[in-house]
Amino acid sequence: MIEFKYDTQCLIEGTKLDEDAIDAAIKAKFAGDSLIAVGDENLIKIHFHTNEPWDILKYCASLGDIFDIVVEDMDRQARGLKG
Repeated sequence: MIEFKYDTQCLIEGTKLDEDAIDAAIKAKFAGDSLIAVGDENLIKIHFHTNEPWDILKYCASLGDIFDIVVEDMDRQARGLKG
């Protein structure tokens, strides 16, 4: 059984983005694992496993424009189905 079902990814485009602050905020506010928050002050890539991908996307959208959004169901993938 997968504890955190959804692989959630997006790019955030904005100004004065701080990858360390975003990383800390996600870890403090959301349940999940495998967080990657990397980029610069204008573009951050987010990768996070969670059961509430919509909450992560809402948070990311509060920081700037989000695009290249991917939400994959890892439980379905583990069963050989499309995620």
